[in-house]
Amino acid sequence: MGGQAMLFRDRAEAGQILAAKLAPYADRPDVLVLALPRGGVPVGYEVAQALHAPLDVFLVRKLGLPGQEELAMGAIASGGTRVINEEVVGKLNIPDEVIDAVAVEEQRELSRREADYRDGRSLPDVHGRTIILVDDGLATGSTMRAAVAALRRQGPARIVVAVPVGARETCTELRHEADDAVCAQTPEPFYAVGAWYEDFTQTSDEEVRDLLARAAEEYEMGASNISRPSRARSAAE
Repeated sequence: MGGQAMLFRDRAEAGQILAAKLAPYADRPDVLVLALPRGGVPVGYEVAQALHAPLDVFLVRKLGLPGQEELAMGAIASGGTRVINEEVVGKLNIPDEVIDAVAVEEQRELSRREADYRDGRSLPDVHGRTIILVDDGLATGSTMRAAVAALRRQGPARIVVAVPVGARETCTELRHEADDAVCAQTPEPFYAVGAWYEDFTQTSDEEVRDLLARAAEEYEMGASNISRPSRARSAAE
């Protein structure tokens, strides 16, 4: 997977390519695709359509160090789970009160998005199901780790982390934390997730709502059962 990485045109194409790697999970009634907003939703939409599986979101927020927000101290997820990046916190000697203050602010945003995206719907029952947890890429993996930890508490049969591109070390680590991790590409050097997309424009809340609504309608009606799988396969060829 490393060494011959390609640039994805956008998240939709990345999702189609990723879906081809997940073909064994197609047409299984126990499979549920959960995407991490915002950027994971366009990827997850393509995966769900190709696998003929329902799509929903699982909300996670990174805890960025004040003044250096791109440096993740950890993350929080739906259900109150908090995952701390012990290496970063220990190395920088970050006090608990700083982490707590950031967590309070991020919880407000998580709750806002949950109300906005879910439109009153509760998270689907994941107990006993195979969950494919999708994002647009993996760098440090702190956000994905929070999602995996939160989902574990709800008793799924299997958690499969799935991304179009990821740092090789992070993908390897997540294979131990989840039941499997499917990284379509693990380029070295990795640089950053956005480096592997021609168009890495931020996904909007409106796009997330639209894709979730379309996915729900198409899953119920079976409208995508003919066209989407062929798109995913051809994109990977």
